[in-house]
Amino acid sequence: MDTSPLVVPPGRPRRKARSLTEEVVNALSEQIRNGEFRPGEKLPTESAIMDAQGVSRTVVREAISRLQAARLVETRHGIGTFVLEAAQDSSFQIDTASILTMLDVMAILELRISLEAEAAGLAANRRSDTHLRQMRQAMTDFDNHIVKRTGNAVSADVAFHLAIASATGNRYFLNILEQLGSTIIPRTRVNSAALAAADQTSYLSQVNREHENIVDAIERRDPEAARAAMRTHLTNSRERLRRAHDAVAQPTA
Repeated sequence: MDTSPLVVPPGRPRRKARSLTEEVVNALSEQIRNGEFRPGEKLPTESAIMDAQGVSRTVVREAISRLQAARLVETRHGIGTFVLEAAQDSSFQIDTASILTMLDVMAILELRISLEAEAAGLAANRRSDTHLRQMRQAMTDFDNHIVKRTGNAVSADVAFHLAIASATGNRYFLNILEQLGSTIIPRTRVNSAALAAADQTSYLSQVNREHENIVDAIERRDPEAARAAMRTHLTNSRERLRRAHDAVAQPTA
């Protein structure tokens, strides 16, 4: 197989790996939705996808990872990657399989700003000491990942937001965030190095300081301050994501 680099025609901007990944994700997900690859069927090999899409193995593997996160496929070690059966449920659901690109995640963040700001305000009025302990524990787990490199920062981040939703006493806030799962954390779907501006520790520390502001307001039962702190946190997340999107979308010569 020819492994020489992909030649970019003169005058044509070189595409970045991140945009190539999104192209492959979009192509494969469209083929799955169109029935070209049916549930239970095995996807082509990495080499076949590389040849068909004109991309590197790294790009293919990142695209497959995103499709796994979207629950469109599963990889069986030593066997291959297989298309999953689409979930059949007549109840209201947010289609996490469609949350694939940075623009998709930014759209979810816009939804979350309204949803979770109100959840934080309700939590400030309705929280119990148990709810506060759950929020603080999630923050501790998050901090342990930053300082000691133990645990899972994504799981701790999700647990933090779910604890606030639970403290509202309204199960629908919790249900929606549980449906979204780890997709509520932007860095699970995009280049976290770009989000962090190459300083992951500083980036995560800033996120946890924003968490602290939210919990402080909830603890002192100040709903307006809690709403404002959550809105600031999620607006900052959207801005960090926007900057990362602009950085990877900028073509290079």
